[in-house]
Amino acid sequence: MKTFITSIFIAITSFCNYANSSAKEISGNSTTPDQLDRILINQVGYQPNSAKIALLRVKTEKFDIVDETSGKVVFTGKPGPFKYWELSGDSVCTADFSKITTPGKYKICLNNKSICSYIFEIRQGVYHDIAKASLKAFYLNRSGMEITKEYGGKWARPAGHPDTLVYIHASAASDKRPEGFKLSGPGGWYDAGDYNKYIVNSGISTYTLLLFCQVYPDYCKTFKVNIPETSNNIPDVLDELLYNLRWMLTMQDPNDGGVYHKLTNKKFSDFCMPDKATDPRYMVSKSTAASLDFAATMAMASRVLAKSELPVLNTLGKTCLAAAKKAYRWAKANPEIYFKNPSDVSTGAYDDMEVKDEVFWASSELALAENNFELVSKKEMNAQKIMVQSWDYSGISGIISLSLSENPKAAELQAEARKIIIAFADQLVGKSEESPYKVSLNFFKWGSNSDVANIALIKLVAFKISHDKKYMASIQGDVDYLLGRNATGYCFVTGFGSKQVMNIHHRPSGADGVTEPYPGFLSGGPNTITFADCPDINRSKLPARSFVDDVCSYSTNEVAINWNAPLVFVLGAMDSLTH
Repeated sequence: MKTFITSIFIAITSFCNYANSSAKEISGNSTTPDQLDRILINQVGYQPNSAKIALLRVKTEKFDIVDETSGKVVFTGKPGPFKYWELSGDSVCTADFSKITTPGKYKICLNNKSICSYIFEIRQGVYHDIAKASLKAFYLNRSGMEITKEYGGKWARPAGHPDTLVYIHASAASDKRPEGFKLSGPGGWYDAGDYNKYIVNSGISTYTLLLFCQVYPDYCKTFKVNIPETSNNIPDVLDELLYNLRWMLTMQDPNDGGVYHKLTNKKFSDFCMPDKATDPRYMVSKSTAASLDFAATMAMASRVLAKSELPVLNTLGKTCLAAAKKAYRWAKANPEIYFKNPSDVSTGAYDDMEVKDEVFWASSELALAENNFELVSKKEMNAQKIMVQSWDYSGISGIISLSLSENPKAAELQAEARKIIIAFADQLVGKSEESPYKVSLNFFKWGSNSDVANIALIKLVAFKISHDKKYMASIQGDVDYLLGRNATGYCFVTGFGSKQVMNIHHRPSGADGVTEPYPGFLSGGPNTITFADCPDINRSKLPARSFVDDVCSYSTNEVAINWNAPLVFVLGAMDSLTH
């Protein structure tokens, strides 16, 4: 009862504070953009025929949509009722202006233009530039490659971490590769804000981009983002993921098929540019999780590459399948080798003590790649947790792949997988319809923004297999959330929006002397998992507001490849609707 009364008090206080700030700080007919986050809106914009819903934190009888060029009111609407969200500690009401379809630049204004939103666009292709930037972020985060001005602009930098001289760590030593054994592991992406490379996280990231190529092949053929490989005959999405896929292949021990968990320094480097971070690099410990994630990703890659018209990619696909089978056999023979950082290594662990989901994912991908459906069963599928995919949970990834299969031999498995995906997507849509913030997210763990993107991915797969447009408004709501319609008011993709994230926890962005961070990265987003990263900054204890735009906040403002991969998928999918 005490909790209930406290919640009511917070809701009333929050509402009154916004109303009072409106009266005290904004007066006359000022059209200064709302700096107090009283109008929450997708700051990038909307396609003409999409759902368009803003959130208001101000009591008002009506809202106006104002044409920025002419200053004329082109639409007037009545807000919905206020609803309280315990995760944000405030109440919001909806402003639905979906009827506006004429391309142009607009803003929402309240109370005779005394409060106006940031400017937003309505037009075809409104997500094209941000979709390109989200993929280009992977190029900017390449290990072992110089980023030239031609492709990187002001974010050009020397190459760092060639990784042509890497040492076998004691934890990974074997008879044929003893401690100190020298080998090469070039290429790949820096995993996150640090300079290390991790198989577990690379697996789900690369798989997501492969899935994007599978689901939207025609779009990918014309989706060019100005990377060094753009002029070849391979789609840029595929070129980019191949840079990481080829690195992943170097992480397999050819002697037994096991896969090293990570390629890393012994400790995180300082905030310096990649070429200045020159500590020795090591391949650390094989693990069951890494080997299964590797096997699943390589099997998926073999299917995607088999469809290429280029013989070199067909050959690479066969290499990937052979590597997948070897890694899978090793994992089956070593089912409980759980990764733990050795005593002298303190970089990211990506430790996963539950690998049944990885077993199912790898089995599903190999079944599809080898046309052998004895490897997986409906019973195993139905034993999976139905939850959003992440680096440490991949059961749903296997279900997604099976749901999209066109192989007649997989018909029974496909039907069951589709049933699960559609039921899950329907559940997620229901959550967004009930949510005051019109988003399916009702939990805030580390990287909460990636959960929003992956939730949208699930709905897009459901749309792909059902062709039911009921999913689109909810998907739009997820995009809106990431681009500004959230409790913090930030557009969470760097380089875009009016209230931009500027201080991501990302070593090159923090060390290059350029004011703007690398563009196209998805900031991790609010969570209350830890408050130890920025001890001198007062941070909200409310999960949906607990975010700090400061380089110290690795728990809320770091970037990561597994967060950007679903962002590419979702923004590319939205952009594909205009092609």
